[in-house]
Amino acid sequence: MKALEQRSRTMISIQLNGQTRHGGCDNRTSLVDFLRHELGATGTHVGCEHGVCGACTVRVDGVAVRACMMLAAQAEGSRVDTVEGLARSAAMSDLQQAFKRRHALQCGFCTAGILMSCSDFLERLPDPTETEVREMLSGHLCRCTGYTNIVMAVLDVAASRRASAPAERKDHHA
Repeated sequence: MKALEQRSRTMISIQLNGQTRHGGCDNRTSLVDFLRHELGATGTHVGCEHGVCGACTVRVDGVAVRACMMLAAQAEGSRVDTVEGLARSAAMSDLQQAFKRRHALQCGFCTAGILMSCSDFLERLPDPTETEVREMLSGHLCRCTGYTNIVMAVLDVAASRRASAPAERKDHHA
Protein backbone atom coordinates (compact mmCIF):
# COMPACT_ATOMS: atom_id res chain seq x y z
CA MET A 1 0.00 0.00 0.00
CA LYS A 2 2.86 2.40 0.73
CA ALA A 3 4.17 2.05 -2.84
CA LEU A 4 0.86 3.32 -4.17
CA GLU A 5 0.87 6.28 -1.82
CA GLN A 6 4.41 7.27 -2.82
CA ARG A 7 3.84 7.48 -6.57
CA SER A 8 4.92 10.79 -7.91
CA ARG A 9 2.44 13.15 -9.48
CA THR A 10 3.38 14.74 -12.74
CA MET A 11 2.10 18.18 -13.67
CA ILE A 12 0.92 18.32 -17.27
CA SER A 13 0.23 21.40 -19.38
CA ILE A 14 -1.52 21.06 -22.75
CA GLN A 15 -3.46 23.18 -25.21
CA LEU A 16 -6.88 21.52 -24.97
CA ASN A 17 -9.13 22.63 -27.81
CA GLY A 18 -7.21 25.90 -28.01
CA GLN A 19 -7.07 26.69 -24.28
CA THR A 20 -4.10 26.14 -21.99
CA ARG A 21 -5.03 23.59 -19.35
CA HIS A 22 -3.01 22.19 -16.46
CA GLY A 23 -3.47 19.18 -14.27
CA GLY A 24 -1.66 16.60 -12.23
CA CYS A 25 -1.66 12.86 -12.59
CA ASP A 26 0.22 9.69 -11.81
CA ASN A 27 3.09 8.96 -14.22
CA ARG A 28 1.19 5.95 -15.58
CA THR A 29 -2.09 7.76 -16.28
CA SER A 30 -3.34 7.40 -19.83
CA LEU A 31 -4.18 10.49 -21.83
CA VAL A 32 -7.85 9.47 -22.01
CA ASP A 33 -8.10 9.20 -18.21
CA PHE A 34 -6.29 12.52 -17.78
CA LEU A 35 -8.64 14.25 -20.23
CA ARG A 36 -11.77 12.81 -18.66
CA HIS A 37 -10.97 12.78 -14.95
CA GLU A 38 -8.51 15.62 -14.50
CA LEU A 39 -9.65 18.09 -17.18
CA GLY A 40 -13.33 17.15 -17.53
CA ALA A 41 -13.23 16.51 -21.29
CA THR A 42 -15.74 13.68 -21.05
CA GLY A 43 -16.62 13.63 -24.75
CA THR A 44 -13.63 11.34 -25.19
CA HIS A 45 -14.82 7.85 -24.31
CA VAL A 46 -13.01 4.87 -22.84
CA GLY A 47 -13.82 1.67 -24.67
CA CYS A 48 -11.49 -1.29 -24.91
CA GLU A 49 -8.39 0.33 -23.33
CA HIS A 50 -6.27 -1.61 -25.84
CA GLY A 51 -6.32 0.78 -28.82
CA VAL A 52 -8.66 -1.46 -30.81
CA CYS A 53 -12.11 0.15 -30.68
CA GLY A 54 -11.21 3.77 -31.48
CA ALA A 55 -13.67 5.34 -29.02
CA CYS A 56 -10.87 7.30 -27.33
CA THR A 57 -9.45 8.86 -30.52
CA VAL A 58 -8.27 12.45 -30.12
CA ARG A 59 -5.85 14.56 -32.13
CA VAL A 60 -2.44 15.34 -30.65
CA ASP A 61 -0.56 18.04 -32.55
CA GLY A 62 -2.96 17.46 -35.44
CA VAL A 63 -2.61 13.69 -35.66
CA ALA A 64 -5.33 11.21 -34.66
CA VAL A 65 -4.15 8.97 -31.80
CA ARG A 66 -5.70 6.46 -29.42
CA ALA A 67 -5.71 8.30 -26.10
CA CYS A 68 -5.86 5.02 -24.17
CA MET A 69 -2.49 4.01 -25.63
CA MET A 70 -0.70 7.27 -24.83
CA LEU A 71 0.45 8.43 -21.44
CA ALA A 72 -0.72 11.86 -20.36
CA ALA A 73 2.91 12.81 -19.69
CA GLN A 74 3.68 12.20 -23.38
CA ALA A 75 1.23 14.97 -24.28
CA GLU A 76 3.07 17.60 -22.19
CA GLY A 77 3.23 20.83 -24.19
CA SER A 78 1.13 19.44 -27.03
CA ARG A 79 -2.04 20.63 -28.68
CA VAL A 80 -4.82 18.13 -27.93
CA ASP A 81 -8.11 18.37 -29.75
CA THR A 82 -11.16 16.43 -28.61
CA VAL A 83 -14.69 16.20 -29.95
CA GLU A 84 -15.64 19.16 -27.74
CA GLY A 85 -13.39 21.32 -29.92
CA LEU A 86 -14.97 20.42 -33.28
CA ALA A 87 -17.86 22.84 -32.91
CA ARG A 88 -17.04 26.52 -33.00
CA SER A 89 -19.20 28.58 -30.65
CA ALA A 90 -22.74 27.22 -30.87
CA ALA A 91 -22.49 25.90 -34.44
CA MET A 92 -21.66 22.28 -35.14
CA SER A 93 -18.83 21.63 -37.58
CA ASP A 94 -19.71 20.58 -41.12
CA LEU A 95 -18.70 17.03 -40.19
CA GLN A 96 -21.00 16.97 -37.15
CA GLN A 97 -23.83 18.41 -39.25
CA ALA A 98 -23.33 15.70 -41.89
CA PHE A 99 -23.40 12.99 -39.20
CA LYS A 100 -26.70 14.42 -37.96
CA ARG A 101 -28.16 14.81 -41.45
CA ARG A 102 -27.13 11.29 -42.52
CA HIS A 103 -28.15 9.65 -39.21
CA ALA A 104 -24.56 8.46 -38.85
CA LEU A 105 -24.83 7.83 -35.13
CA GLN A 106 -27.13 5.88 -32.95
CA CYS A 107 -26.07 5.22 -29.37
CA GLY A 108 -23.24 7.72 -29.85
CA PHE A 109 -20.59 5.94 -27.79
CA CYS A 110 -18.15 5.53 -30.67
CA THR A 111 -19.10 8.78 -32.41
CA ALA A 112 -16.60 11.10 -30.73
CA GLY A 113 -13.64 8.95 -31.72
CA ILE A 114 -14.98 8.43 -35.23
CA LEU A 115 -15.48 12.18 -35.68
CA MET A 116 -11.89 12.84 -34.60
CA SER A 117 -10.53 10.24 -37.02
CA CYS A 118 -12.71 11.59 -39.82
CA SER A 119 -11.54 15.14 -39.11
CA ASP A 120 -7.89 14.06 -39.34
CA PHE A 121 -8.60 11.90 -42.40
CA LEU A 122 -10.33 14.66 -44.38
CA GLU A 123 -7.48 17.08 -43.73
CA ARG A 124 -4.95 14.58 -45.04
CA LEU A 125 -7.14 13.22 -47.86
CA PRO A 126 -9.70 15.83 -48.93
CA ASP A 127 -11.03 13.82 -51.89
CA PRO A 128 -11.41 10.25 -50.60
CA THR A 129 -13.07 7.35 -52.31
CA GLU A 130 -15.68 5.25 -50.55
CA THR A 131 -13.11 2.47 -50.20
CA GLU A 132 -10.62 4.84 -48.56
CA VAL A 133 -13.26 6.05 -46.08
CA ARG A 134 -14.18 2.46 -45.23
CA GLU A 135 -10.49 1.60 -44.73
CA MET A 136 -10.08 4.54 -42.35
CA LEU A 137 -13.19 3.47 -40.44
CA SER A 138 -11.89 -0.09 -40.10
CA GLY A 139 -10.01 1.11 -37.03
CA HIS A 140 -13.29 1.83 -35.24
CA LEU A 141 -15.85 -0.49 -33.72
CA CYS A 142 -19.47 0.59 -33.99
CA ARG A 143 -22.14 -1.91 -33.08
CA CYS A 144 -25.12 0.25 -34.04
CA THR A 145 -24.74 1.95 -37.41
CA GLY A 146 -23.36 -0.55 -39.89
CA TYR A 147 -21.00 2.27 -41.03
CA THR A 148 -22.84 3.06 -44.30
CA ASN A 149 -24.31 6.33 -43.05
CA ILE A 150 -20.95 7.34 -41.59
CA VAL A 151 -19.28 6.72 -44.95
CA MET A 152 -21.95 8.79 -46.71
CA ALA A 153 -21.54 11.63 -44.20
CA VAL A 154 -17.77 11.74 -44.74
CA LEU A 155 -18.19 11.68 -48.52
CA ASP A 156 -20.81 14.47 -48.27
CA VAL A 157 -18.38 16.66 -46.34
CA ALA A 158 -15.57 15.99 -48.80
CA ALA A 159 -17.84 16.90 -51.74
CA SER A 160 -19.12 20.01 -49.99
CA ARG A 161 -15.61 21.21 -49.17
CA ARG A 162 -14.48 20.60 -52.76
CA ALA A 163 -17.48 22.53 -54.09
CA SER A 164 -16.76 25.53 -51.84
CA ALA A 165 -12.98 25.55 -52.43
CA PRO A 166 -13.02 27.34 -55.82
CA ALA A 167 -15.24 30.11 -54.45
CA GLU A 168 -12.87 30.61 -51.52
CA ARG A 169 -9.86 30.80 -53.85
CA LYS A 170 -11.71 33.22 -56.11
CA ASP A 171 -12.53 35.50 -53.15
CA HIS A 172 -8.93 35.30 -51.97
CA HIS A 173 -7.56 36.47 -55.34
CA ALA A 174 -10.12 39.22 -55.91
